Amino acid sequence: MTAENRITESYVIPPELSDRRLDQAAASLMPEHSRSRLQSWIKSGALTVNGEVRKPRDKVMLDDRLELNAEPEVQVTWQAESIALDIVYEDEHLIVLNKPAGLVVHPAAGHADGTLVNALLHYAPEVENLPRAGIVHRLDKETSGIMVVARSLIAHTSLVDQLQTRTMGREYEAVVVGTLTGGGVVDAPIGRHPQERKKMAVVASGKPAVTHYRLIERFEAHTHVRCKLESGRTHQIRVHMTHVKHPLVGDPLYGGRFRLPKGATEELREVLSRFHRQALHARKLTLMHPATGEEMSWETELPEDMVNLLAALRKHRDELEQREF
Repeated sequence: MTAENRITESYVIPPELSDRRLDQAAASLMPEHSRSRLQSWIKSGALTVNGEVRKPRDKVMLDDRLELNAEPEVQVTWQAESIALDIVYEDEHLIVLNKPAGLVVHPAAGHADGTLVNALLHYAPEVENLPRAGIVHRLDKETSGIMVVARSLIAHTSLVDQLQTRTMGREYEAVVVGTLTGGGVVDAPIGRHPQERKKMAVVASGKPAVTHYRLIERFEAHTHVRCKLESGRTHQIRVHMTHVKHPLVGDPLYGGRFRLPKGATEELREVLSRFHRQALHARKLTLMHPATGEEMSWETELPEDMVNLLAALRKHRDELEQREF
């Protein structure tokens, strides 16, 4: 590791942090670093007080000087790959991108390469020094849409905090089976399915999860909805909409038996039978910029497959209405 790549920072203890524990004072002065990382640096001697190695619980006094001289920890060992990315916005702290359906976010068993992380390591090599290569939230492989990636430590800390405090706004669009008569809220805990380990389910022992949904357009046997998350559980929208008996069109895991609406035309039959992913798109993302504090928001258009699905449903509805006249 070259000298210019090392993390070197220096701070003087202000009056309000005098007589505080070293790890607590360091966390206040350097919020872009996690507490566990700061404690590790204190114990290793990378973070010193007046040039001396101290313990995390030792007290610091007014005008003590904290000096950090540490090597960034390589957080990932995955390989960089040249994979095209649809970048919506970027700066030194953030990358906001539009993920296509079919792209896996993290390398895992069966997906060691060809993932979003592999692409990010090629596009922005600095993310190798961040936990999970800067990924703070994810989209399922077959869910398309907008997501944010941290490009700096300060951004990673801020984005994780915004997710935990539910101040990051995330809105999705979905096409569900069945006709809804109005919007609503699903407030039901989500945990691992008791019998099928690949699935999540509404279970009493699960973690709290809240999904708000409202109607965009209603069809003969389907509904186009917008969903807003308060929490971010695995498969949350898919599980919650299935829980209220309106699974997502095309969902291979939660959609159940394939069904066609009564009176479906051959064209609609073909569109529905060929839609092999959950009809879910992350449409809008709102957050506070980690460095400036400015509220920022981005939206992405629906992908072609969902546009075509909605067009087919709309055409079928309109044809039925014309027959009635």
